[in-house]
Amino acid sequence: MRVGIIGFGKMGQIRAAAIEAGGQAEIVTVFDTVVADDCPYPVASSAEEIVDDPTLDAVFICTPNWLNRPLTIASLRAGKHVFCEKPPCFNGTEMREIIGVERASGRTLMYGFNHRHHGAILRMKEMVAGGEFGRVLWMRGRYGKSVDGDYLTGWRADKKLAGGGILLDQGIHMLDLLLHINGRAFDEVHALVSNLYWKTPGIEDNVFALMRDSTTGCSVSFHSTMTQWRHLFSLEVFLERGYLVLNGLKTNSGTYGEEVLTIARNRARAPAATFDSEERIHFEVDASWQRETDAFFEAVRTGSEVQYGSSTQALQVLDLIDRIYENERHESEELRETLLGHAD
Repeated sequence: MRVGIIGFGKMGQIRAAAIEAGGQAEIVTVFDTVVADDCPYPVASSAEEIVDDPTLDAVFICTPNWLNRPLTIASLRAGKHVFCEKPPCFNGTEMREIIGVERASGRTLMYGFNHRHHGAILRMKEMVAGGEFGRVLWMRGRYGKSVDGDYLTGWRADKKLAGGGILLDQGIHMLDLLLHINGRAFDEVHALVSNLYWKTPGIEDNVFALMRDSTTGCSVSFHSTMTQWRHLFSLEVFLERGYLVLNGLKTNSGTYGEEVLTIARNRARAPAATFDSEERIHFEVDASWQRETDAFFEAVRTGSEVQYGSSTQALQVLDLIDRIYENERHESEELRETLLGHAD
């Protein structure tokens, strides 16, 4: 397959390395507003040149948030298979528009929900689906990072360009994993959204949410933050006969620590599990980028459905984000009034 990459910054280069290593496609051309002189690939004059190139089979879209939707739609309409980074777009309404174009095009569309391809997540999903520990009772997901003032000096500080703050930027990954593990949508949502520290209008720096799947009773606690002050990833799944706890995530930067999955089965007497009874699995290699890229090309080659990162899954997580934003409005207005009162 012949591939073009739109957006050749950090993510575009990560995707290029995975494409090259997989050997299933040839990178024909790339485009970015700034490309290094030593770029190993031919550089297009514009994104449109790649979209309209009839010799290309697929396009990888690795651009800032506001460009993802229009470039995806244009590429699908031009007959290209598309791999696009998150967020797919800004809300469920926009995602439904994309799905309509996808279905009309007959092409493969996959989104970069990369965390599903991490070794620990694959193991967790396999164990939950296998039923060995019974049904999921509750989950807790925390995903946070520390940023400095430079983080909000560019497009990320503009809601029209970013679509939102930490929830859409990073929290979307944790929400996707919670939906992935549960296997169903959460129909009850309660949320608090704030920007008490960075104080950037429309760009939240913290989101707390409680969610529940009323059919199964599974309840979820979720926190997404950019005031963690030290990067953190933690996903806990507690089941009837044991638990799965993932702390840390293997990344290129190494800032989220070691990826360690802890597994324990309940005992007959309290406490139901002990530290000594836990099994700890260390995932020392991050093969998620390669798995994800290979999965995209496999779906294109065989015409099979996208398993992880499909447009349907993207819609599910965007609908959930919509509900979090909508649910918090009245609460945040009351919070602002309270804070203003305290300031007086």
